[in-house]
Amino acid sequence: MKLDYANYTYEYEEYGDVEDLKVDHSQTEAIHIISVVVYIFCIILGLIGNGAVIWVTGFKSKRTINSVWLLNLAVADFVFVLFLPLYIDYILRDFHWNFGLTMCKMNSFVSVMNMYASVLFLTVLSVDRYVSVVHLNWCQRYRTVDRAWLVCGFVWLAAALLSCHALIFRDTMRFGSKVVCYMNYHMTDRHTAAAIHAALVSIRTTVGFLLPLTAISVTGILLAIQMKQSQGFVRVSSFSKTVTAVILAFFFCWAPFHIFSLMELFVHSSISLHVVLRAGFPLATSLGFFNSCINPLLYVLLSKKVRHILKFACLNLSKSSLRELSQSISATDVETVHDAPQDGFPDESTVYTDVN
Repeated sequence: MKLDYANYTYEYEEYGDVEDLKVDHSQTEAIHIISVVVYIFCIILGLIGNGAVIWVTGFKSKRTINSVWLLNLAVADFVFVLFLPLYIDYILRDFHWNFGLTMCKMNSFVSVMNMYASVLFLTVLSVDRYVSVVHLNWCQRYRTVDRAWLVCGFVWLAAALLSCHALIFRDTMRFGSKVVCYMNYHMTDRHTAAAIHAALVSIRTTVGFLLPLTAISVTGILLAIQMKQSQGFVRVSSFSKTVTAVILAFFFCWAPFHIFSLMELFVHSSISLHVVLRAGFPLATSLGFFNSCINPLLYVLLSKKVRHILKFACLNLSKSSLRELSQSISATDVETVHDAPQDGFPDESTVYTDVN
């Protein structure tokens, strides 16, 4: 039985009618294998990299405003990476969802919230960088760690509210021997469902890409003008370079995804566009997900402070391991001395062993 409305999105390879879904999911395309490889790469680098950043900024460095921004950004990426194995399993099972309705909703919710949280934190980082360089007097009075945590709370709340549609519309449906996790707009009217879909894509593109891009670009241009007027007196810090690299990486990773999202709105008007989306959307999505593991690499490569803390921590860990090994060897030697015969002669078991 064919559905009378478009419930699926290419974002999760589920756009089109159910009969189309049967054809699309009957084969494992090379593009999906590439996506799986990217996801596995993201999991390895994301868990290690974001875990290291969380450890450094949360436990090993002095709590500053900059460390608060980076800590929250790393937490968003780390939580998202934890859910990536579900995507991998979904693809490898030929798009059969094996984790139930609750995880279907949570998986989508976390991925969308990660996107919003990342872009909002990057926007805050960019604006804060401009304010901290240009408006020093204001910063000295109002820029505090407590207020930074308050801003982070608002960012998380906004990201959650912008992502709650996943909890509402995500659904599971059995189709033959498979269960699919898809966007169910609960409408029997194709036009109403398409309108909801268009509204969600518009909000995601505007709030998740265009407005942050505008804010970051404007603050970056104003900062460059201020630096030029100051004739080099305003020095670009290592943290500022790191923020610039992280922001550029985010938009290069997520720009293709948003472009394909906008193209998706016109998919029914062109068969060739349908083919392009089917081929390109999985890669665009995996490229966006790749952003969650590239951020910590940029922290390590560009931030001298982070590199120093990690190097110092590794040295301490090595020293601690060597110390424990030395203590273990010493304890073994002491036990051997205590077990030796007190008269200075070997016991019978030792003699027999030596003779044999």
